[in-house]
Amino acid sequence: MYYINYFFLYAIIGHMIETFFVSGFTSGILYGWWTPVYGFGAVLILCIGKWIDTFQLAGKRIWKIFITYVLCMVILSTLELMGGYLIEWIFHQQFWNYESHKFHIGTYISLEMANMWGIAGIAVLYLLKPLTDRIVSKIPKWLTYLLLFLILLDTVLTILLK
Repeated sequence: MYYINYFFLYAIIGHMIETFFVSGFTSGILYGWWTPVYGFGAVLILCIGKWIDTFQLAGKRIWKIFITYVLCMVILSTLELMGGYLIEWIFHQQFWNYESHKFHIGTYISLEMANMWGIAGIAVLYLLKPLTDRIVSKIPKWLTYLLLFLILLDTVLTILLK
């Protein structure tokens, strides 16, 4: 339940940030107030953090932060790339295009955004996780199951209607 709740928390937060702070843009492909790529990204960040914690780097927090940054850059950019191609394949649309970025790598990733994903990984693991752990631990199971049902319904409707 922990990772599922993290998925929903960050899918909703990501959707709200993109919708409210990016002018003239509504986040995501689904009808509901969630953008799954942010949820998947957050879960991947948690897994990266858990894996990095297994390293014998006691007293070397700066190395953990650096490794987190690099891994989040690479892994989350790969997630964004796969998501871009998947959306294009299923819906025949491009929801983002980084070709206008100075250091773009094809259509769906750029060095500028990879840097943002690295910073986001550090922020999620080392700044937000202590706060969001308290929120996630209080989410009742019935709400998690309801959200799972709703996102599955939303996904089916999106595929059938778009």
